[in-house]
Amino acid sequence: MNVELTDLTRRFGRTTAVSGVTLEAGPGVFGLLGPNGAGKTSLLRMMATVIPPTSGRLRLLGRDPGSYAPRREVRRRLGYLPQSLGYYPGFTVADFVEYFALLKDMPPGRVPAAVAAAIEQVGLGDRARAKLRTLSGGMLRRAGIAQAIVNDPDLLLLDEPTAGLDPEQRVAFRGLLREFGQRATVIVSTHLVEDVGAACTQVALMEQGRIVFHGTPAELTARGEGSGAAGDAPLERGYSAVLAAARSVTAART
Repeated sequence: MNVELTDLTRRFGRTTAVSGVTLEAGPGVFGLLGPNGAGKTSLLRMMATVIPPTSGRLRLLGRDPGSYAPRREVRRRLGYLPQSLGYYPGFTVADFVEYFALLKDMPPGRVPAAVAAAIEQVGLGDRARAKLRTLSGGMLRRAGIAQAIVNDPDLLLLDEPTAGLDPEQRVAFRGLLREFGQRATVIVSTHLVEDVGAACTQVALMEQGRIVFHGTPAELTARGEGSGAAGDAPLERGYSAVLAAARSVTAART
């Protein structure tokens, strides 16, 4: 397994953002669903080695990133798109993607071709020399995806990657996810249930820092059958039904 989480917990002061998460993910596209504040971003940041867990066990690509050498090796093989990605407005798209390629210790001789390929994959080939400050929000998001995939990562972590993309771009992005999922582990955090149904082979649903469902999109859909849960599509009704059940359990305990 490329991702192994065992009883993983992250606290910020008195707030527990992630509580006792145990999860495994191998090659394929894995969807991480949940409402705002459920803990998805904190969980993804731990997997990206941005923040350490407060407790529990984390293994990525067969390594424990708790110490420097294995953490550096994981980062070379990792692609990460955070929810909010900082950038220098004066950089061109190519400068931006090249910068991240070098941060990932890619061999210099491979960088130009890898940068060009990543930019083409996200449909920005004609804007490679455009300054970031001139791009629309959707284009900036695609540039962010390009930096995440430039090193052809074995583990790709994407936090709300389709924010700002139009419907046509979202369809193209789902195809890119499926392509990467054939050779890598891709974890996509999103609140857009339809993206999960179209691209993911596995899905986990988080609520109040815990995993309350883990299975296939079809299994999540089945949870909504006959439930009367809210939603315009079967998968949305399954999502709503699982959340409602989890909240009922929490209320009964308090």
